[in-house]
Formats: sequence, C-alpha cells, structure tokens
Amino acid sequence: MNAIKKIVLTGGPCAGKTTALVKVIEHFSSLGFKVFTIPEVPTLFTQAGMDYLTDNKAFFYEGEKSTLEIQLALEDKFTQMAEQCSQPSIIICDRGALDISAYMDQATWNKITSEVGTSTMELRDHRYDAVIHMVSAADGAEKFYTTATNAQRLEKADNEGLAVARHLDKRVMEAWAGHSHLRVINNHENFENKINRVLKEISSVLGLPQPITEERKYRVEVTGEIPDSVKSEIIQTYLTAEPGAEVRLRKRIWEGKRVNVHTTIKRLPNHEQVEVERQVSNNLYDSLLQQADPYRRTIEKTRRSFIWKGQYFELDSYHSFNDGMQILETKGVASDEKVNFPPFIRVVEDITGRNEYYNYNLALRNQ
Repeated sequence: MNAIKKIVLTGGPCAGKTTALVKVIEHFSSLGFKVFTIPEVPTLFTQAGMDYLTDNKAFFYEGEKSTLEIQLALEDKFTQMAEQCSQPSIIICDRGALDISAYMDQATWNKITSEVGTSTMELRDHRYDAVIHMVSAADGAEKFYTTATNAQRLEKADNEGLAVARHLDKRVMEAWAGHSHLRVINNHENFENKINRVLKEISSVLGLPQPITEERKYRVEVTGEIPDSVKSEIIQTYLTAEPGAEVRLRKRIWEGKRVNVHTTIKRLPNHEQVEVERQVSNNLYDSLLQQADPYRRTIEKTRRSFIWKGQYFELDSYHSFNDGMQILETKGVASDEKVNFPPFIRVVEDITGRNEYYNYNLALRNQ
C-alpha cells in the first residue's frame, strides 16, 4: 500500500482556499504525487437546495447530519481509491468534518456525531494527518475581503460582514484546536507568501526537506487580558537521539482533553531539515518517557494561541525552572513583514535566532 496523507484545508471566509487548492494540485502533482481533492460538501448541499439558515429545526438537523455523513463517505471512498494508486497520494479536503461543528451549538453537534457513530475526538485526533487553517482576509487584510468569489456566501463585504467573517474564522479554528498538526496561515502583505506557506506546511507533512526558517520570537510581558485565545498546558520532554537529530515528546492538555505528539527533527546539509510528527497513545507516551534525555529537564508551560490583525501568535508562559518567563512567537510572519503586536503585549527584547532561548537548550540541566 502506498503512503497516503489526508490533509484538511480550511479557514474563514475569503481566506484564499480556492487559489491555494489550485496551487496545491499543480505543485505536488509536479513532484510525482497523486492529488485528490474532496469538494466542500456544504457548498454542494447549498447548490442542491439545502438552506443552512432555515428556521425549520428538523430540516436543519437532518441537513447537517447528512452533510457530515456525505463528508465522511467521500473521504472514505477517495481513501479507498488512493490505496489502489502506485504513487504516493495526498487527499486534500476542502474543509473537514469538524468545520461542520462551527455552525451549530455543541449539544446539536454531539447528538449528530452520536447518531453517525463517531465523536469530536475521533474526528479530530484520528482522521486527518494535518489541518491547515487559512485566516480570513476579514482579519488583517480587510481591503482584499470580498464575497464575489463565492456565490454561496451569505455575509456582506461591509463592517457587519467583516465582523461575521472574523467570528466564523475564530469558530472554525476553535473547532480544530488540539489537533496535533494544526497550522494557522496568517494574512501577508503579499498574498503569494500566504500560498507559499500553505505549500511549505503540506511539504512538511509529507516529510519533504524544508529550508530551516526562524520564526520571530520575543521575550514579553503581558499587560492586559488576551481576548479570544485558546489556552493549553504543555509538558515537553526531550528524548535521547542520534547526533544531528532532536526528538521530543509533548503532552498538551486543554479543556480536559489530552493529545500526545512525538516529533523528530533531522538536520540536513544545505541548511535544510526534515520534521516528522506522529500522535501517540497514553500508554506509548508513558513508555517513551523511559528514553528521556538525562541531560535535559522537562519543560512545563502554559500556551495561549490567538490571532491579532491577521497574524497568528503563540504565547508561552514557563513554569518550574524557568518560572515567570514569557515568550511570544509569531507563526508564518515573513522576515520582511511588520509584526502587529497587540496592545496587551509589551516586548522586552527580540530573541529571534538566539540559541539560548530554544526550548531544546532551555531544557539543559546546566542552564
């Protein structure tokens, strides 16, 4: 059986998914991959007569349940097709199962998943290899926001419509929070940078060598409340590894849920690296802890993830031996772009590229 990766491409309204899908097909087909694309099921349903804004609760419920059933059926059938291909295959889902949950209350979603025979945890943790969330142009690239590119969109391109789009963007991202390979793609001053970041993240999932890039990092102080953030607790342990490689085991807990991820990073010549992530069970996590690097301590930190003016940030507040230190990291902000620092963050110093602030080095026992 060939290698098959299933990846969700999602995001808020007017995020650039349509353009990204075309580029993904062109780019990875040229590299020898068989690329399958699962169409956006709610759009198919809307075109066929479904009204997701109906006041008829029974009609809405049956429509949303059917949307999930068809979504899963399409993914399963295309997976079976991909298994028959001789070359490595990628299945790109134009939105995934958990996107559906963003458009209803939790009780309705729980009832639907129960009747379909699945759950949020099953859909999030075991179905997709990665989730790529493209931030809506309504958040940070407002001048490019339009509804003209999608006749099925119901919000307008005015201030009220922008607010609705931002809200939907946040709801979708929250639906996928906790996936072991969720990547949020910021808005950029150059849209081409946004598309290239999508290609880079998918390449990483496929295990293709990538240039080593430095995310912007800052020591900061938090001066106010962080609105609309996703909070999680992280316990990170480094394992013994061969020279030139870094292996870490991370446990992430949020809202009573737990995800364990094993990551291996191998440095290559020409300033490249290969990063491989896999989710592991609680039992395997406990077993792997026996391989902990004796020269490094376990890092414990609280992470708050949030979007501000179209840019995605992760704020880590360290505990134990680094108690009190706070590091803000941008995700995907190009080196020539301005960082949109929120008003509730005070920058102490720019630590981008400083080895002593890498988690791998912070964990050293002689620090």
